[in-house]
Amino acid sequence: MANILLSHTERVYIMHGIQDDYRADGRSSIDYRPMELETDVVSHASGSARLRLANTDILVGVKTEVDVPYPSKPEQGKIEFFVDCSANATPEFEGRGGEQLAYCISNMLKEAFHSRQAFDLKQLCILKGKQCWKLYVDILILESGGNLCDAVSLAVKAALFNTRIPFVKAAVMDGGNVDLQLSDDPYDSRSLNIGSVPLLVTLSKIGDKCIVDPTAEEEACSAVSIVVGIEGNLKYYLNPAESFKLSDKPGRCSMICGNGHGSVARKTLTAAVKQGQAAAKCLDEALGRALLKEKQETNGIKKHSYGFLK
Repeated sequence: MANILLSHTERVYIMHGIQDDYRADGRSSIDYRPMELETDVVSHASGSARLRLANTDILVGVKTEVDVPYPSKPEQGKIEFFVDCSANATPEFEGRGGEQLAYCISNMLKEAFHSRQAFDLKQLCILKGKQCWKLYVDILILESGGNLCDAVSLAVKAALFNTRIPFVKAAVMDGGNVDLQLSDDPYDSRSLNIGSVPLLVTLSKIGDKCIVDPTAEEEACSAVSIVVGIEGNLKYYLNPAESFKLSDKPGRCSMICGNGHGSVARKTLTAAVKQGQAAAKCLDEALGRALLKEKQETNGIKKHSYGFLK
């Protein structure tokens, strides 16, 4: 993506258009290209999602495991992120080329999820100080067409929305051992509260302005980009009857980092954060609307039993 060749005239055309808030494909500075989202695509995972943004293709699977909570956080569960860049995604990932990028993306997610307001780990607690759920979020980059951080965060939030946690009964036995009882019914489970899960928004600085979801040509004109983590709003993931009491204000910024060799002035950084909040709000609302619609369509499907044991 960064090796694309542009003439001087093409660069001037792109940069001048962005200064006037008009990009070559007709989008504004906070508009994203169309996306395709599909959930529940991995049968053996507790939750999964696949997202396509232009030429970027992301697959996320979530697995659950019973673990012991940290001594310093006895009431909280655990969540870990693992990113794998497929060698077929882009020639740059051949060999060990994608390891550094995978490490950076996983660190961004960990930092964005670090705040308790971003994702409440208490909902993963089984028995205080004894047992908890641990979530393994596996992210596979199938194709890299730019804007990876934004696409990954959207796919992760959709996969967490699709994740089902089994109902479990826990009791402390003699000797301090914990007895866990899980239901045999795979549908006897609960969903996670992911309304406040943050989204990553990448803003590429071109000239004195920043844009989201840059094309390959726009990335070639940018010397530095800013990635901000913006917490989501629970309102967008509730039914209208439950969400009307919640506010519609922009989310809080939970993480900021920069990529590239350029510099950013304080005024530009402040404007970029506000721009990221506006873009994240639009993304969060659209994602919540799509996930709720899919959930309503699947809720009407009757669960059938097969075999001779009925």
